[in-house]
Amino acid sequence: MTEAGAGTLSGRYETGERLGSGGMSNVYKATDRILERTVAVKILAEHLSDDERFVARFRREALAVAKLIHPNIVQVYDTGVDEGRHYIVMEYVEGRSGAQILQRQGPVEPEIAAEIGIQACAGLDYAHRRGIIHRDVKPGNLMVVGGPVGGGEMIVKLTDFGIARAIEQTRITQVGSVVGTAAYLAPEQVRGEEATPATDVYALGVVLYQFLTGRLPYEGSSLAELAVRQQNETPLPPDTYNGEVPETLGGAVLRALEGDPARRYGSAGELAAGLRLGMEGGDVTLPLEEGTSATRVLGGDTAATRHMGRDPAQTEYRPAQSQTRRPQPRVAPAPVPAPVAAPRAAPPRRRGAFSRFARFVLAAVALVLVAAAVATAVIVSTDKAAGVKVSRVAGDTIEKVVEEVKELVRNNTE
Repeated sequence: MTEAGAGTLSGRYETGERLGSGGMSNVYKATDRILERTVAVKILAEHLSDDERFVARFRREALAVAKLIHPNIVQVYDTGVDEGRHYIVMEYVEGRSGAQILQRQGPVEPEIAAEIGIQACAGLDYAHRRGIIHRDVKPGNLMVVGGPVGGGEMIVKLTDFGIARAIEQTRITQVGSVVGTAAYLAPEQVRGEEATPATDVYALGVVLYQFLTGRLPYEGSSLAELAVRQQNETPLPPDTYNGEVPETLGGAVLRALEGDPARRYGSAGELAAGLRLGMEGGDVTLPLEEGTSATRVLGGDTAATRHMGRDPAQTEYRPAQSQTRRPQPRVAPAPVPAPVAAPRAAPPRRRGAFSRFARFVLAAVALVLVAAAVATAVIVSTDKAAGVKVSRVAGDTIEKVVEEVKELVRNNTE
């Protein structure tokens, strides 16, 4: 890009070409005149800069993130405001984002995907042990330098820490702003529960699934469909789409995608150990042994393990079976001889009554989940020409989503 920058900020940062843009900010390549170095400057969008509560929380988060100094995290150098423009100054990374890699070349080699995951886990685990959850892990927030992209040693860096948390806690969310991309939100985030290290693990699992297969583990035309699939289906193993993916590596990724946080890797360190084990052909369904790289990285009892309320080294993992994609064969019970004096038989159970009830309960659960998703993932857009605000969810109006949910309930209770 060669588009002109935003001028000079605070008399110090001279902006140049625009590196990227989004609904929340524009990012420019810039020169720090004092330290004479190249930096990246992110200028917040005007609608965010006008929200005083967001700005206050954003600055606090930026200060907290600035303390994260790790080779796998894009460092924050400075934050400030110039003529109403709020900005943060970051380390300039000359590479490609994960989103750009997927768009230009699709799936990557399993060894590369695993290495991207392991390095991302190192950055996440470092942040988690300091009480900071990313909340918005997705391909666009992973920068890849070198390796198959630019040659030499590959380095992966996480960016955009702190912004998601600042948005979560302001009135922007209360009127329906979506945090993160729906496909990367863990089920507990969709339900509105507190983010934990395990929610970042889930999001990274989605990213790794994409790197291995070139597709998302769950795909839907709407947020309602995505939430129902996420609740009721198990993703197909990555080797279903890419035969080069070792089954054990795919198993580690599927474990990161477990809907129940108690069945998922409880920390980024555990996921990194699982990826290494998967690349070595080890059984990722077995408990991690004490003294593995995961337990050494975690350093014993940390917030990353305490929040799960379990000892990951003693918990055996068995992959969950999908109710829709992997039905188990029915095995008829062996006949049992009737007793000499058989007791009075219970009245026959109405065939199909339980299955109808189960479907009704499942539909009700799906309704609750989608209702929570709508409450936390509504995107507000304004029709400036008519002066009327229209709320949308992942491209659909609220009314359309509600009708979809009603249809789901009807289909599952008939």
